[in-house]
Amino acid sequence: MKIKVGLIGFGRTGKAVASVILQNREFSLEWVFRKTSALEHRSVPEFLGLESDEPGLIFSSEHIQIRELLEKHPIDVLIDFSSNESIHQYGKEAAKQKIKIISAISHYGEKELALLRDLASLTTVFWSPNITLGVNYLLFSARFLQKIAPGVDIEIIEEHFKQKEGVSGTAVKIAHALDLDVSQINSVRAGGIVGKHELIFGFPYQTVRLIHESISREAFGNGAIFVARNLLNFPLGLYNFEDILRPYFNIEN
Repeated sequence: MKIKVGLIGFGRTGKAVASVILQNREFSLEWVFRKTSALEHRSVPEFLGLESDEPGLIFSSEHIQIRELLEKHPIDVLIDFSSNESIHQYGKEAAKQKIKIISAISHYGEKELALLRDLASLTTVFWSPNITLGVNYLLFSARFLQKIAPGVDIEIIEEHFKQKEGVSGTAVKIAHALDLDVSQINSVRAGGIVGKHELIFGFPYQTVRLIHESISREAFGNGAIFVARNLLNFPLGLYNFEDILRPYFNIEN
């Protein structure tokens, strides 16, 4: 039986994520929920030019409340690629209905983080500023390398498309995980770069570079599916990517 998914947000990344979900046989995209009424009641598969028997209808918050949407079109997992305010709109209702919540929002304030913790007492909640598998593997590996050589010089370089504002949330997360100051993040904005993160470990006689580059936004869809698949058997609580990856690093037979 397929895992039923509801998607919040249908911008450039949301469309790419929807495309990946539609092409995965384990999952069924039941609907997309967005602010604007543009494309309302359209079929996502039809809009994206994909053959699919999944509903994938587009709904707008202008004409339907999240409670009604969840009751009429039940889902197992809710994936959020919209904005940091959206959690206030759907969070409590989804948690009441025991729907697993996967948030891929880059930046959350303390108010939103507190809400995530509250929701985690009712359902399984996951949050990661960057939900790509590769960048989280990079972060996990970086922490291991830092443990081996705690005094090594580390620099962070993040590159994104020209219109991206502020420092990359992923880069900030990496800095915090490695106990580095955010001022050590070097930002580059140019052209249509989807996203690139590089860690430079400067040893006295050698250099180690860990690099992750998103070639297309579909990488976020693959990450969301990886998380959803692994999260199915997780109990109530608030989880991050490290919680999901840790069992895979157990090399004991």
